[in-house]
Amino acid sequence: MNTPDVSSVSSPLPDLPALRIGLVGAGRVARALVLALDRAGLPVVAVGSRQPERLSAASYPQPSTPQQQAVDRADLVLLTVADDAIAPVAASLRWRAGQAVVHCSGATEVAALAPAAQAGAHTGGFHPLQIFSDPEQAAHRLAGSTAAIEAGPALMPTLHALAAALGMPATVLPPGMRVRYHVAAGYAASFLLPVLQEAVALWASFGVDEAEALRALLPLSRGTLEAVGARGLAGAVSGPIARGDLGVVQRHLEALEALGPQRAAFYRFLAGPQPALARQAGRLDEDLCRRLDFLLRDADC
Repeated sequence: MNTPDVSSVSSPLPDLPALRIGLVGAGRVARALVLALDRAGLPVVAVGSRQPERLSAASYPQPSTPQQQAVDRADLVLLTVADDAIAPVAASLRWRAGQAVVHCSGATEVAALAPAAQAGAHTGGFHPLQIFSDPEQAAHRLAGSTAAIEAGPALMPTLHALAAALGMPATVLPPGMRVRYHVAAGYAASFLLPVLQEAVALWASFGVDEAEALRALLPLSRGTLEAVGARGLAGAVSGPIARGDLGVVQRHLEALEALGPQRAAFYRFLAGPQPALARQAGRLDEDLCRRLDFLLRDADC
């Protein structure tokens, strides 16, 4: 159950440029946000860390302080700690009425900020839908990436303004939907890696190393994603399934069965939804769609 924002009946927060922004947590997400906020003309007043003495001045030119000092300096606090640390950190710090406290997790509910809400703070979630393996690159990619936001009515305009300042379209999450949202994000991000891993493994079976395989395959992946952006999922479907080429699909399955049943099973699982997409796009008639469905059905099911 979500803890309500007990401050939601109070007056809205000041306009974003007037707010002092502080961060609690000093990992890769924090580093990217510090860079992006600075470029947007919203410099962070402090970065709070459990070990501020270990933070590099080159990475965080803003004052690096203990977590409580960062909270005390800020009107809007972004918690960029790990998911499992959000609730304990929120419980360990002193919050004040009217302050805004926002975590940057995609999977953790806003209820984890209950101690701040009970102190009269506005609470919410602001999740940048981007990967942060390279914070400098992530800071550039934030513009155009979506920010998933959740808050009470007093804080919501501020989060919309924050997203707009960073060049990020905002999607409002209903309460209780963060885990479902986060799973979907994983499908679109790291879950692409097992598919590429399988493709690279197949190329390795005839002597091509990973670097050469990725050099050949990644432009194909990018082309597919660009087609999705331009024409939607059904409009981007291609290959032998979209063409209704039963013979090629049959040969795919035979070749994969020769390498091991798990490879054919992986193919069947990924290919299973494609006849329906091709049918939706008008590429297949009902009979071909039915025959492909039958061919792709796992015989052991």
